[in-house]
Amino acid sequence: MSVTKPAVVLVNLGTPDAPTTAAVRRYLKQFLSDPRVVEAPRLIWFWVLRLIILPLRPRRVAKLYASIWQQDSPIRLVAQQQAEALAGRFDCTVRYAMSYGSPGFEAVLDELADQGHDHLLILPLYPQYSGSTNGAVADALARWVRTRREVPGLTLVKDYWQNPAWLDAVADSIRRFREQHGEAEKLLFSFHGIPVSYQDKGDHYGERCHHSAALIAERLGLRAEQWMVTFQSRFGPQEWLNPYTDKTLEKWGKEGVRSVQVVCPGFSADCLETLEEIDGENREVFLHAGGESFAYIPALNAEPSHIDALEAVVRAHL
Repeated sequence: MSVTKPAVVLVNLGTPDAPTTAAVRRYLKQFLSDPRVVEAPRLIWFWVLRLIILPLRPRRVAKLYASIWQQDSPIRLVAQQQAEALAGRFDCTVRYAMSYGSPGFEAVLDELADQGHDHLLILPLYPQYSGSTNGAVADALARWVRTRREVPGLTLVKDYWQNPAWLDAVADSIRRFREQHGEAEKLLFSFHGIPVSYQDKGDHYGERCHHSAALIAERLGLRAEQWMVTFQSRFGPQEWLNPYTDKTLEKWGKEGVRSVQVVCPGFSADCLETLEEIDGENREVFLHAGGESFAYIPALNAEPSHIDALEAVVRAHL
């Protein structure tokens, strides 16, 4: 036996392997089969997923992915850049993995453990804990542990929305964007939503989002009327966290708000939900409703300030 160095695993949600109907169907089947993501009676959901969603939705979603696809999916490209940049800050291995799609989280853990790493630090790249994201990573980690004869030391970072380095990084990115493009009448903090029923069962994700935005707005010196928190990406007929991003932008446009800037602090990398949904669909909603100027402020991605923040989070737990 030899003493080995620890390894860090950055985990994000995932992406299809290609912008095709078949690849999207495989991805959605894995993603939407997770009971952490969809909390519905399993037998009913089994048939809804297979008879309604998987036959109909992948074709439309594949077209959306094709509209943002580069040489690979943006979220996977950014994840690789993040891991490579963070590896330069530590004398240890840093890998990235996806909860759904490839590279698969459990496969990456197998590879690192088989290489002899005796401690793994898992960092889900969701700043605000939710059972449907960070909790799903915890579930996958527990499943993996049951498959191992010898289990390495494990550290699972819950979340990092209160970390000053992360808050500073988001605030600085907004400040730099405004220095270059000017300010807007409204700054909208748009977070991915969850069903209200999840919150009713004890998921404090929405509170964390509101606190995150308030701390960032404080760093920017914004007045209460200059910014707002909304939630995007709802799915299905049930009520999700309010207010909704698209409805708010439509309302502002009709009320005479001329310019809006949108930032999505809950997304550590630009992806379908930011590039297509926010900078595409929601841009059109606002402009069609009467707005004149819409700007999306990019996610932190692999910017040096973001790597600084992730380094601070890792060092606090490594």
